[in-house]
Amino acid sequence: MKLSPFGILFLFLLILNVASISSINPNQNLNLNLNLNPIYAQGTNPQQLIGVNMLGYYTSLPQTRDFKNPFPDNYYDQSFKIIKDGGMNHVRYVYYWESYVKNPTAFINELKFAATIADKYGLKIIYDNHQFHTSSWLNPQRGTGFPNFLFQNNSEYAYGSGGGPKYPSAVAWWTHWWNREITDVNGTDGWTLQSQFLKKVVSTVDSHPSTVGYEILSEPQVHSVDQWDKVGKYNTFLANELRKVTKKDIVYSMSIPVDLKSNIGVNATNLAKMTPANKTNTIFKFSIYGLPSPGSYQEERLNMFIAAGNLSGVPVYIGEWNNVDRDKVINEEGDFVYEINPKESDITPADTTAILKKFNEIDPYGWAFWYWNFRPHRVENFNLVTSDPSGNLIPTKYFDILKNAVQSVNSGKGSK
Repeated sequence: MKLSPFGILFLFLLILNVASISSINPNQNLNLNLNLNPIYAQGTNPQQLIGVNMLGYYTSLPQTRDFKNPFPDNYYDQSFKIIKDGGMNHVRYVYYWESYVKNPTAFINELKFAATIADKYGLKIIYDNHQFHTSSWLNPQRGTGFPNFLFQNNSEYAYGSGGGPKYPSAVAWWTHWWNREITDVNGTDGWTLQSQFLKKVVSTVDSHPSTVGYEILSEPQVHSVDQWDKVGKYNTFLANELRKVTKKDIVYSMSIPVDLKSNIGVNATNLAKMTPANKTNTIFKFSIYGLPSPGSYQEERLNMFIAAGNLSGVPVYIGEWNNVDRDKVINEEGDFVYEINPKESDITPADTTAILKKFNEIDPYGWAFWYWNFRPHRVENFNLVTSDPSGNLIPTKYFDILKNAVQSVNSGKGSK
């Protein structure tokens, strides 16, 4: 075959390129500059975050109720010292937009104080804009999240009408939210209002060395196939707004409900549609509340989340994990739902070690155990700490289980 002069030149450049690649030191990092965050190869993440989810006080107060438990003295200093001494370097700090609206000054002051104490102990914090059952407006008993002014004066989502995914009021509100139709009394849309709030959080803590990133919104609800792309537009809007004020990591979350057999298409392809368009320093967060043993439903979910991260080209972060048992029950609306059974839920040392070994195989951006809370929780293994009448924090057996598993698994890393 006779080559043209152009063909000869192309072949020469190809041979030269192959030769130059083969001469690279195999121990040298090769940056292909794909304009994406690198997904860490196994065992190569030098700054992996390992830690716990944590609640504050004013930063987690619902608008419709107050905490009955006293806030322990020196809560942050005691907490961060115990976490650090336990071999961990990370806190996913859970806060709520409605808590800021309830008491803006106390909210901001607590954030400043928590960031300062985290600096002292060398911990790394991701600030998580959290919601559970949408808001305390829709679920006065247990919900916390979006502020009341986004629900008031609208009979479609009346007070106490239910904020969980199965409730018509929640379905209606989240549908309007993704359509960017939720506004305040002045007509300002909710996305813009939320970006203004998140920028206040960033301006408060961004200069602290303990701050590594911000989560846009934990576990938003998706109720129809067409909403996946809309969540992506929302995450793109919020990420772009935050990029105006911070260069630190931005985390976007998996959605709920996560039912692999649902008719809304819960799969890796659709989850990847939620990725912000600008992927610079962007992380995909998901939750695991069960043992991902071989062939299990939890393993199937875990594999789906990892695949979604791969499709998006961003690292993954296990922002919440524990082990729970769920029962199929009928809720107030007459629908079957799966609720946590507090008496049957538990996590053993063997469970904890097995989960952490699985995480090591994934080698994620980081992980955070659920959770560190000064208030007792009805699910016993959700209690990493308690306090005595004098305000001294006392780690529970579950913190000891976690600490021992971290030490055991990390000691095994070096022998790979």
